[in-house]
Amino acid sequence: MSIVKPENLVYTKTKLMTDKTLSYCPGCGHGVVHRMIMEVVDQMNIQDKTIGIAPVGCAVLAYDFMNVDMQQAAHGRAPALGTAIKRLQPDKYVFTYQGDGDLAAIGTAETIHCCNRGEDIVMIFINNAIYGMTGGQMAPTTLANMPSSTSPYGRDVARMGYPLKITEMVAPLAGVYNCSRHSVHTPVAVRRLKRAIQKGFEAQAAKKGITFIEVVSNCNSGWKKTPNDANKWMEENLFPVYPIGDIKVDGNMVEK
Repeated sequence: MSIVKPENLVYTKTKLMTDKTLSYCPGCGHGVVHRMIMEVVDQMNIQDKTIGIAPVGCAVLAYDFMNVDMQQAAHGRAPALGTAIKRLQPDKYVFTYQGDGDLAAIGTAETIHCCNRGEDIVMIFINNAIYGMTGGQMAPTTLANMPSSTSPYGRDVARMGYPLKITEMVAPLAGVYNCSRHSVHTPVAVRRLKRAIQKGFEAQAAKKGITFIEVVSNCNSGWKKTPNDANKWMEENLFPVYPIGDIKVDGNMVEK
């Protein structure tokens, strides 16, 4: 057996991830997003200045894995709690970590008004188009004709409405400085997300307002697919509705 020399090492455990084994479903993107946040915090040397907020859903598990100060919020209320923490401790780096059922359903009003106020926080929005933790129910972001446990014959837009593109909704607000949509299913996509997170924390330090980052991710358990099939389905079905890329950069809308 050959011994890997330290100078040849290309992968090591992120220092600010705890030693607890990830409890997410195999193939889930949450763990990758956690790692990118913690890599940025570590490289910026702001561990003792960072406060994360996660409410209800799969996001609530984040407290076990990210080794920074964390605070739980009521369902949908992470932006309100983030506002309070940032205003009381303006020298801290504050981020919310929320799923689509939380941020785009029960927390819609909190999200929109926090963005409109331009609070100096980073909002990270995990969109897998379904309620992953509670049984695979239809979410605001569930696609037209997409089946779920509460729409077994597919989402009927005539009765249930259209998928909610909340990232496009908040982007034009004056308080939003950066707004982008990402994924974590390829190495290139992961690196782009990491750059967006760092840019968001830097903008927060400069008091520029909200950085809103959506991550389109799979939910292979909720979608009843293998991880590989879920990623392929995500590319073919979610990306056309939720296209990856920048929507607003440094306060300016990106022309398409």
